[in-house]
Amino acid sequence: MTNYLLDTNVLIRFLRDDHDEHSPVAQGLFLEALSGECLLILTDVAVAEAVWVLLSVYKIDRRQIAEELQFIAKSPGVRCVNRNELLDALDRFAITRFDFLDCYLAAMAAASGDHVATFDNDFVRFTDVLRWDHGV
Repeated sequence: MTNYLLDTNVLIRFLRDDHDEHSPVAQGLFLEALSGECLLILTDVAVAEAVWVLLSVYKIDRRQIAEELQFIAKSPGVRCVNRNELLDALDRFAITRFDFLDCYLAAMAAASGDHVATFDNDFVRFTDVLRWDHGV
């Protein structure tokens, strides 16, 4: 079986179904994964870029973005790097106004117990996240 690292453009073509040539091919790839013919590997970086494209270019609602990307991350035939943390980050992204990266860092910190080194005061809103005491 072949493993494929998913590029953001394949995710976008699959989710938006807006390209005459690429969208059907992307859909075919996801069908192959669903049937067990291949494995799609979804990375955190591809998700972060997809969030940015869907939010800034397509003007999709944050909750819808989270739902669509969570659907892909949970799909048969898709292996997701840091799956639980990624799903948590998408949940946080859906219910806040924070950047996806901040939500991802919060999810990673909550899962690991590590502190987040940041000057961003928004992290105090994540009650399950430890922060670096920078003394400023």
